[in-house]
Amino acid sequence: MQDLSWQKSSFSGDGSNCVYVATSPTGTVHLRESDDPNTVLTTTAPGLRALISGLKGDA
Repeated sequence: MQDLSWQKSSFSGDGSNCVYVATSPTGTVHLRESDDPNTVLTTTAPGLRALISGLKGDA
């Protein structure tokens, strides 16, 4: 995987269980968790939007 510029989620706070997000030049969205940074979930912006909406119960 190409070098990505990872950003920590603002909802992660100062704890050790943090979620990071990065986008590739093609617009693909990548997610990882600080406890297992080698496991990366890859999706699209609409896919991430649907996931967040479902988790919030908006679906």
